[in-house]
This record gives sequence, structure tokens and C-alpha cells, in this order.
Amino acid sequence: MLAKLRLLTQKNLIGLITSFILFISIFILPGLLPAALIPALLGFIGLIGFGYLGYKTYLFLKENPEFKPSESTTLIKVSGSVIAIIAGLLFGLLMMLIVNPGQAFQGIVTIVSGGFRSIQAMGNMIYFSVPIILTGLSVAFAFRTGLFNIGATGQLTMGAFTAVFIGVRWGVLGEVSPTLHWIVALLGGAVAGAIWGAIPGLLKAYRNVHEVVATIMLNYVAMYLNTLLITNYIYNSDYARAMDIKTTAATPKWNLDLLFPRSSIGAGIVIALIVVIILHIILNKTTFGYELKSVGFNRDASKYAGMNSKRNLVYSMLISGAVAGLAGALMFLNLGKHLKPVNVLIPEGFTGIAIALLGLTSPIGVLLAGLFYGSLQQGGYFLQLLDYKPEIIDIIIAVIIYASALGLFLQKFVINTLKAREMQLERSKQNEALEGSDDE
Repeated sequence: MLAKLRLLTQKNLIGLITSFILFISIFILPGLLPAALIPALLGFIGLIGFGYLGYKTYLFLKENPEFKPSESTTLIKVSGSVIAIIAGLLFGLLMMLIVNPGQAFQGIVTIVSGGFRSIQAMGNMIYFSVPIILTGLSVAFAFRTGLFNIGATGQLTMGAFTAVFIGVRWGVLGEVSPTLHWIVALLGGAVAGAIWGAIPGLLKAYRNVHEVVATIMLNYVAMYLNTLLITNYIYNSDYARAMDIKTTAATPKWNLDLLFPRSSIGAGIVIALIVVIILHIILNKTTFGYELKSVGFNRDASKYAGMNSKRNLVYSMLISGAVAGLAGALMFLNLGKHLKPVNVLIPEGFTGIAIALLGLTSPIGVLLAGLFYGSLQQGGYFLQLLDYKPEIIDIIIAVIIYASALGLFLQKFVINTLKAREMQLERSKQNEALEGSDDE
């Protein structure tokens, strides 16, 4: 065991050192440095991150000298998503040219640079991305196991109510420790989401009820149940909303507010990153993840191979629901954010479906897609400084998702383009070799 740990440490030494430097730079140094040096610190963090990505790319190319882009499934899929994003942005530019041609190009620049216009905008981009990332992860995890969890909204709603209820009513935990109160509220939201997700999982496993039908119906059950529970247990009649959570239940900042001053950022992004890593490991590095994917894609074959298909179906929806419940908890465990007893489905759950598709149902892809969506949201906010409505952002997102739905067509286009490029390079090398032989 120690030998394996030592070998793993040696193999990932650069990554461990990079992670340690980033941890110190993000969570420790902002509290020690003057505010004037924060922009320089952010630049240093970005430089370290891009440097590590460059190092990993160099290692990959070194270990795979015969690498051909046209044979890389990941590269082809990513290229398809990039093309979808470009198509959406071009359509947005076209709409702005029709509405107000004089500011169209300034508007598209505003949209693209939305989350990076300032340090404050970057912090808000990350803050608004957190629930989208988590609902996207919830849907993506179910997708990867062959299930279509369209009920992330209902699971998010139940997680949100449970977390807020604990934040309002269990104030005694805050007297023990503020961190304890927040953690219990967070876990309560995850457990509630897991239970709500397990219901369609059980129906699918033991009664063969399609998960799409079950999750859609449970969305509405959660919506009405949320209204009923709020009005009966945590209702603030003065403001027609849920009561304020205790300050001890609010999501801590962990010095991130010093790194991104005047923004709403909190520790939610750290939780999202942890969930991304955990789901990535489960899906790609464990036997449990392999079984989940096998059962989801071919239930009969996995059963023939000796896997417990019914149990794994339930586990898949349970984990998916827990992640969505976590999203609901982090959405409303913030001072100034309130649950309301209104019969309206929370839209972040449905947005997570789009983010899961754009992120290719990969945990890391969903993280990047969620941040991109947060950046577009900030772009829509700044777009109001021009003579445009922020609804243009919704149009752009819709076009991007429609383009993503043409994934196979886009991937085929990318493959043909890469193969043509590789053949051209191969002919150039052959011509150079022939010219060299003639000279001799």
C-alpha cells in the first residue's frame, strides 16, 4: 500500500505541487496581501493554471508522438461544442445587427467578455455558475449511466427547502459551531435531493416506469409540496416568503471575497469542484462507476454479467438527486436569498440539462460549460448598458443548445476537416522527402 502511494505521489508530483501552490494562493494569500496586489495574485493563479495545462499537453504529445487529432474522440467532441458556441454567438450578432446595427459589434464583445470585464464580474460569474454546474452534473451523471433525469428541478427544490428549514429552525447548531450548522444544512439538502431522486429510480428498477415520466411528475409534486411546507413551517407573513436563515447557516466565503472583492462569490464553487472530482473518479476510475454505466446502457447484458441492475439503477438516480439537492442548498444558503411559496418551477434545473449537453456529459466539461454560461449571464447584465435587452442571451443559449443537438453532424465535419489537414501535411512531407532525394 505504501509502495503504491509512493509511486502515485512520484507520478503526480508536479500536479501535487501545483495544487498546493494554488491552494495557498486562493485561500491563504488573499488575507495576507494588500488589496492593491490582488489583481497581480489573480494573474499569478491564472499563469500557474495555464502553465500546468501546457505541461500536461507537452507530456501527452511526448508520450504519443504518433497522435492524430482526427482519431481523438475527446478532441472531436470538444470541437463540436466549440462550433456550437460559435454558431450561437454568430446568431446573436445577427440579431443585434437587425435590432441595433450601430452597437452590434460592441454588444457581441460585451457578451463574450461578460465574466472577465472586471474582478467583481469574474466573482459574480463564478457565484451564478455554481447551481448551474451542480444541476448540470446531476443530469450528466444520469446521462452517463443511461438515464434521463429531467427531474433535477424537483430534486433541487426539495434540497433547497430542507437546507433552508435547517438554516432557519436548527439555530442551536450555530451555537455549537457556525461551520457545523452550514455543513448540516448542506448535507440535509443533499439527502433530500437523493431521496427525491431515488423515487423514480425505484419506480424504474422495480416497476419499469420510464424515468422521464416519473421525474416530470415529481417536479410538480415538489413545486406544490415546497409551497405547502414553506407556508406551514418557515413562512414570513410580513414579506410573503420563507424566513431568513441564521447567519451561521450561510455559505462561508473562505477568503474568496478578498480575492474577488465586491462580488457575491462564496465557498459554493469549492463544493462544486469537489463534486466534479468525485464524479469524475466514480465514472472513470472505479468498478462501481463501470457497473453504473453498464447497467444504464444495457440492463439485460449487465444482469447477464452478474451485476445487480435494479440496485445500480437506484444508486444512479440517488447520486444524481443528491447533487441536484446540493445545488438547491447552495442556492439558498445565502443571506438575502429567499425561498418563496410560489407555484413556479425553479429554472436552474432545466438549465442544467442544457449545460450537461454542452459539456458532453463529462464532469469536467460540465464545469467549463457552467462557467461559460455564468460568463454569458454577466454579459447579458452588461449588455443593458447598450440599447439591447438581456433576452438576447437566452436566444444565444438556445441556439448553442440546438447546435449542440447536431453533435454527430458537427463531429463528422470536424473529423473530415482534421483528416483533410492531416493528408495535406502528409503530402507535404512526402514532397519534401522526394525533393531531398532528387537533390542527392
